Amino acid sequence: LLAFGKNPIKAYVDIFSNTLGSTYGLSEILVKMIPLALTAVAVAVPSRIWLINVGGEGQLYIGALFATWGALTFGTLPSWILLPLISALGVLGGGLWGSISGILRAKGWVSETISTLLLNYVAILLTNFFVFGPWKDMESANYPQTAEFVDAATLPSFFGTRVHAGLIFPLAALILFYFVLTRTRWGLEMRAIGGNPEAARRSGIPISSYMILLMFIGGGLAGLAGMVEVSAIQGRLRPSLSPGYGFIGFLISWMAGGNPLGMVAAAFLLAIVTAGGDILQMAHRLPGSAVNILNALILFVVL
Repeated sequence: LLAFGKNPIKAYVDIFSNTLGSTYGLSEILVKMIPLALTAVAVAVPSRIWLINVGGEGQLYIGALFATWGALTFGTLPSWILLPLISALGVLGGGLWGSISGILRAKGWVSETISTLLLNYVAILLTNFFVFGPWKDMESANYPQTAEFVDAATLPSFFGTRVHAGLIFPLAALILFYFVLTRTRWGLEMRAIGGNPEAARRSGIPISSYMILLMFIGGGLAGLAGMVEVSAIQGRLRPSLSPGYGFIGFLISWMAGGNPLGMVAAAFLLAIVTAGGDILQMAHRLPGSAVNILNALILFVVL
């Protein structure tokens, strides 16, 4: 901030006062926390066996793509059927995209770090193909986006704010993640693989199966974040679906060390920082990339 000739103290005061200092600001933090927490768990789940999932962004886009197909195809169904359907499609899309890297890693062909990172760009361009092409809304004044979702495909909001029912998903994911990891045989086997893969293999634990399964689960959670964004926030699929939620989720997971409560705290902090990017642009005339620089510095320190 000093390099841009700005007062850092005033900038941070503005960020916190405009986010934590009002009901609207708090509601916007919750809205941003939903996809951030989901993409953080998407990284934390495979990381228990030392799989590094950098593909949350692409998995989010594919989940949104599958959910959009469901919303546009089955729009005549009632909401109590349609919403679970497009949620399942979001999980399926992100899960299948994540499992590609899981299979490549299990076969010993490609590091999941490389494949998940590169598949992000394939996913975004694939989404753009549909938005600019066959699914483009011809009534949108040449703006690239799909037709608007019907009301039955839209997650309900609370108390006239943008906070929506998608809040249930990250809460359930975090609780289930903690329970499975600490109270089940699967969690014990995951910890065994993470602690000593060779010992786990000699004990008969199917490591390759876990690699594929955990990448599917991680991708599915990120895909669910994509479904939440198109259903509750955008109301349609657009190329600008995510401002980098998948990458920030990666940062959150590593900041928290995979701890569920730590991920909630880190998601809260980075939701404030992300929301503060708009304030820096409007009040201090800083480019939006200033927030990306801050997030990158945080990641650098964590690593």
